[in-house]
Amino acid sequence: MSRLTRRRFVQLAAAGLGATAASGIHADFVIAGTKSSGRVLGANDTIRVAVAGINGRGGEHIKEYANRRGVKIAYLVDPDSTLFAARAKSIEKIAGYRPQCVQDLRRALEDKHLDAVSIASPNHWHTLLTVWSCQAGKHVYVEKPCSHTIFEGRKCVETAEKYGVVVQHGTQQRSEGKRAAEIAALQSGKWGKLLVSKAYVCKPRWSIGFKPNEPAPATLDFDHWTGPAKLRPFNRNLVHYNWHWFWDFGNGEIGNQGVHQTDVAHWSLGPAATLPTRVWSLGGRLGFEDQGQTPNMQLAVYEFGDVTVVIEVRGLVEKGKKAKGEVNFPSKVSNEFYTSEGLVRDGKFFPKEGGKEHEVKVEPVHVTPDGPFGSFIACVRNQTPKAVNAPILNGHYAASLCHLANISYRLGKQVPFSQEPDGMSQPQIAESFEMIKRNLKEVGVNLDKATYRLGRTLTIDPKTERFIGDPEADKLLTQEYRAGYELPEKV
Repeated sequence: MSRLTRRRFVQLAAAGLGATAASGIHADFVIAGTKSSGRVLGANDTIRVAVAGINGRGGEHIKEYANRRGVKIAYLVDPDSTLFAARAKSIEKIAGYRPQCVQDLRRALEDKHLDAVSIASPNHWHTLLTVWSCQAGKHVYVEKPCSHTIFEGRKCVETAEKYGVVVQHGTQQRSEGKRAAEIAALQSGKWGKLLVSKAYVCKPRWSIGFKPNEPAPATLDFDHWTGPAKLRPFNRNLVHYNWHWFWDFGNGEIGNQGVHQTDVAHWSLGPAATLPTRVWSLGGRLGFEDQGQTPNMQLAVYEFGDVTVVIEVRGLVEKGKKAKGEVNFPSKVSNEFYTSEGLVRDGKFFPKEGGKEHEVKVEPVHVTPDGPFGSFIACVRNQTPKAVNAPILNGHYAASLCHLANISYRLGKQVPFSQEPDGMSQPQIAESFEMIKRNLKEVGVNLDKATYRLGRTLTIDPKTERFIGDPEADKLLTQEYRAGYELPEKV
């Protein structure tokens, strides 16, 4: 068997080829430490972490690790080098040291003393960074959504299983004991049989306007920032935040804030739940014209046997004041559970038949303490991948629901608001459609002249994670990758 160096392995992984692509390399060859999840950590050993993506949410990752005993931020990773000085200084102020700063994670992965990678990059990078890190024997905390496509999410799951590393998904409510107890009680039938699990994702998402293409700053490696996506001109509506609203880089609001609420909705279905058998979605980028592509108003409906999941996304909120200063359409980020016996909402149970509402009382459920980052670090130190509060498989399913809704939406057609979609028999669905229309009217949209996109109803085979009889939809399960940034079929 030929000898494969760590450096060569990382080079092959970067090309999307993996260890088996090297001529003469035996298929079960792994780099030293991979099958044992990297170096063995003692109780007093310092866990060395690289934070990849240090703007926005990455700043929270930095604070979490810098303030933890027994954890050291060894690397800051970001294509934008202008971020390094301030982030490194903040770490020095908190923890008394400065990390190394690199623009490409592959340089950090060559460090055999690096234990973990914490990923807060744009969505289109999440899976590739996860796969590279796992292949190099590093544990991974990956922000939501773990994937940019359904194919990518499954690769995250396969990679974590193959290399035996800890991979925790950034769906934070999995680390809340109160929420875990509520879900456990719901699944037990304490409040009746679950019929509809509904999520609200209503945060201000107004116009991002129009910005011209221009040369990228010399301090930004925009080619590497683009990574696996199609190369396009630099635009300041992409870097650093508004990439969320472009299909090549983000997944819209349902794949941004919505992943958290979608995960809770899916969690409520029970441990056996995978993907739905049917999905349809509607919506649009409504209320203004701008450079964004993803919908700011969206309704998604999923069929899981005799349980329906409904996701309501509204971004035209927090404007339109009444006389006393109240907001007509305030932000709303929450979950509701409709059962045969009533409604569970905001910690209360509202029984049917006019019964009196009361506080939801549940038996405590254990989660690894100290929040999502505490769960991750504890599992890295103890070498217990299955003990993480937010396993990557659950993250894959939560992200996939978002992707399914977007695929339906993207394959849809424009119709007038006078045309209601089929499948409106359940009141929770009809109420969301009516709320979207009321919200649009409130901000001045003339519904007699406006249109929305009515998505295609898609049938899914949950076992194969493909669509039934719809090759056009199947094409959107994955994407084309640029040379040097390919995601391998076999990880």
